[in-house]
Parts: sequence; structure tokens; C-alpha cells
Amino acid sequence: MGTFKIEGGHQLKGKIQPQGAKNEALQILCAVLLTPELVTINNIPDIVDVNKLISLLKKLGVKVEKLAKGSYTFQADDVDLDYLESDQFKIDGRGLRGSIMIVGPLLARFGRGYIPKPGGDKIGRRRLDTHFEGLIKLGAKFGYSKEEQFYGVEAKRLKGTYMLLEEASVTGTANILMAAVLAEGQTTIYNAACEPYLQQLCKMLNRMGAKISGVGSNMLIIDGVDNLGGTEHRMLPDMIEIGSWIGLAAMTKSELTITNVSWDDLGLIPETFRKLGITVERQGDDIHIPAHTDGYEIQSFIDGSILTISDAPWPGFTPDLLSIILVVATQARGSVLIHQKMFESRLFFVDKLIDMGAKIILCDPHRATVIGHDYKSTLKATTMTSPDIRAGVSLLIAALSAKGTSTIQNIEQIDRGYENIDERLRAIGAKIERVS
Repeated sequence: MGTFKIEGGHQLKGKIQPQGAKNEALQILCAVLLTPELVTINNIPDIVDVNKLISLLKKLGVKVEKLAKGSYTFQADDVDLDYLESDQFKIDGRGLRGSIMIVGPLLARFGRGYIPKPGGDKIGRRRLDTHFEGLIKLGAKFGYSKEEQFYGVEAKRLKGTYMLLEEASVTGTANILMAAVLAEGQTTIYNAACEPYLQQLCKMLNRMGAKISGVGSNMLIIDGVDNLGGTEHRMLPDMIEIGSWIGLAAMTKSELTITNVSWDDLGLIPETFRKLGITVERQGDDIHIPAHTDGYEIQSFIDGSILTISDAPWPGFTPDLLSIILVVATQARGSVLIHQKMFESRLFFVDKLIDMGAKIILCDPHRATVIGHDYKSTLKATTMTSPDIRAGVSLLIAALSAKGTSTIQNIEQIDRGYENIDERLRAIGAKIERVS
């Protein structure tokens, strides 16, 4: 098990380039299964979760060639469907939440798709009902082995239909969308997720020959086609990493420039950090964070009541950044209520921040009140364990701001979502060391 040793309390300075978007990559890579033709994808992040999915595609028979750092070609012209029913697949598929999105493309193109119950972060219940209910409405027959926790869908030919999703699930929308592009007739998906990464998937599929309209809205209309061709695609920068660097700059009183952020795809992220009193300056397509040597002050609502920051489906604030917001608030002037609506276990890492001296009241599994220190009392170094990707990075930011040397264990969780994070942090002056 890997460990980070972090000597905190140092100001950082410089430029940092965000990696390609993890959550986009998991969707886009599954889409290569929809065509036998060559697909080139650029700006793929070199992280554990994405590399696991690429390995899974290889075992499925997809030809994968690395062209350069972050650039690969994929060709699914000889897919091994027998692998889907092998014992090895039942092991491989469990290790990654994003593996669920191979089901839609396989079902649409080959008439069957299987998946073991996938893994991922332990952040509460993450139902798969939306995925399979949508595929059933397209005409698939659903099967589930409770003993093996193994799901399967089969259909000779999917048929387009109208569906209203119970939840605006991003991965659920992506899975249903990728099945619908090869279905017979027209499919309407209402209450569809509409975040930028889903829009990227739609644009890629349209370049491959799909007919998807309503891109960017919560109603997607798909006219099915008989087949799709190859294309080239480039990932957006990772908005969660961008938000992480904004929080890091504020907590360490550092001047940082985050380059090539695709500002127009960031939604509420810059404005939400501004509500905490952080200066977020746009410089072309870069974000500049000046050194907050005098701290930062949380805004109140117009009527003077305590600010509440909560997550919501896009274009609301992404739940993946609430952990960062919570950590940043620990050193602000003022108080804020963090309301994590979508996952009931995501705030349970606050006990580690309380051990570091943070003033946090965990109201229930979904809400925490943070009373900021205004740097009058710095966080104290400690030893902790990373419970999931986003909480792990939040604890890392806390450690970089704390006085003394902290230790973070189980950093494999952080590596699942952040590319070479220790090397990139050292490049801007962080004192961080990876030890076995």
C-alpha cells in the first residue's frame, strides 16, 4: 500500500496543466465498441481507472495502439464475446465502476452485454436501475444472477422508444444513448444528463454517423442508424482537477495559474469558489489565483443567512467538488453549510479533518457545517487514510496547508483519478514524497 509524506505549510507558485477528464474518458472509451473502424482519442489521462478500462477493452479483443502520451487508437473489429462469460471477466469487470458502460454498446452492436456488479468509490448506494430500465425499454431482455452478482441483457434488435429517466444519471444516460444510436427508429430520452462530458460523447457519436439532437439539453432525440464509422476525439480538461487546484491555491495562500481549462465548460465552478471569497481570475482560457495572504471570506445570502453549497445534476454544482469546498472552508472567514445530496457516505471523511483541528459539525450523513478558522489556527499534521478519490485529494490539500509532516495512506485511491499528482505538485514547490 502506497503512502504520501507531506511537509505542509509551504506556499506554492507556478503553472499547472489539468489532465484529460476522467469521467469523460470512461464514456468515450466504451463508445469505441460501437464500430469496427479505427477511433483515435487524444488527451486520455494516465490514471488507474482509465488504464483498467483500456486493459478490459484489450481483453475483449479491441486492438489498442499508443501513439504518444495520452493519444491512442482503438479498433473493435474482432471482439471476443466469449470473454464476457468467462470467470476472468467476472473478476476484471468488478474493479471499475465505469465498466458498466460497455453494456450499452455491446448490446446495440452484438445483441448481448454482460457485466459483474462494478466497484468504485465507497460513497454510498449507486444504483444501476436507470441503466437497465432504459435498456429494457429499448427491447432488451434482462437477467441477473444474485449469487454471482452478474447482470446481462440480450436483444436481437433494439427498437427506439420514449423514456423518462427516474434520475439524470450521467453513466445511465451514456449507456442508454450508446445503445439507442444503433436501435431501429427514434428514441427520446427525457431527464437526460447534460453535463459537458455527456455532450462530448454526443458530439463524438454524431461525427461517427449517429443522429442525436438536443445535445446540451435534458431531452435527447436519437434517430437510429445501421452502423457507425471511425473518428478522432479529444478529451476536455478535467473540471474536478481544476477545482482541486483552485482550492489548493487558496488553502496554501499560493499564486497559481491553471492553464487551458476550457473555461466555458466549467459551469458554476468558478462562481462557487468565489462565494467562499476566493479570487478566480480569467486570463484567456487560463485561471489565475492570486496569493490570498489576507485570507478569504465566505459570503452570506442576501438576507444574511448562512451560505449553503449543495450539489445537483448539471448545470448544478458537481458533487465531486463538495469535498474540496468543505476543506477550503475550514480556513475561511465565516461559516458555510455543505449539503451533499447525492451520496450518503461522502462526508464521512470529516473526522480526519476534525483530528487536524478543523471546526466541523457533521449534522447527518448529508450535511456538515464548517466554521472557518480564518488562519488564526492552522490545521495540524496527522496520519490518515484516503477513503475515496475526492476525499483523498481533499485530505492532501489539507495536509499541504497544515504545519508539520502528514502521512496519507491508501493513496491508490488518489491515483485512480489524478495523474502523477506528486510529481506535478513538486513542480510547483510542494514538499511531497511517495513511499512504499
